[in-house]
Amino acid sequence: MAEPLLEVSHLAVHYGGIEALCDFSLQLEEGEKVALIGANGAGKSSTLKALAGVVPFAQGSLRYDGMDWTHQPAWKRARAGLILVPEGRGVFPRLSIAENLQMGQMGRSDPAAMEKVYVRFPRLYERRTQAAGTLSGGEQQLLALGRALLTRPRLLMLDEPSMGLAPQRVDEVFGVIAEMVQAGTTLLLVEQNARRALELCDRALILESGRVVFSDRAAVCLASPALRAAYLGE
Repeated sequence: MAEPLLEVSHLAVHYGGIEALCDFSLQLEEGEKVALIGANGAGKSSTLKALAGVVPFAQGSLRYDGMDWTHQPAWKRARAGLILVPEGRGVFPRLSIAENLQMGQMGRSDPAAMEKVYVRFPRLYERRTQAAGTLSGGEQQLLALGRALLTRPRLLMLDEPSMGLAPQRVDEVFGVIAEMVQAGTTLLLVEQNARRALELCDRALILESGRVVFSDRAAVCLASPALRAAYLGE
């Protein structure tokens, strides 16, 4: 049998003396969609940052596409298609929209791919010379997703993509995410709107105080009154 696209074993993340994540393990198959659910401070963002190479492993290992990637730097992970769109979007506010998108090509020149992004996001095309910092929060999130598309993601990690957005923008952002996963992109999603995340994903992991306390199909989470009360506010 083929190896999983991603295999994380016993991952721990520390910030000084603070243990943000402990003994986290996960396998992701190609094309699978997994949601990380939990309260603020549960370790969700630390998980994504560690997998992207932004913060170091205190312990544990990472296999990606059949190879050991535990000690590979963030830029190599990104070039291999392991892409993080961080909380807060991570756009370069003083660069134009076009320049931000070009960053997603990571040194390549692919006018056809850029044109596809502009077709998908006509507002970005109309305002392509405008500084990214002048965009609304929803527009910046679309810019971040457009830049992620240009990286040719194989595994896309999204950290709170709907945070601070109006309901209409949330629908637009989740529409883009749905298109990406329908095209075969593997997804690891951290999202404050837990119901929306569970409706999109195949599986869910629930974190509390840096540890996985529940793992099952997303449909099981949605069907459980106890889990809905604890994590969906119902």
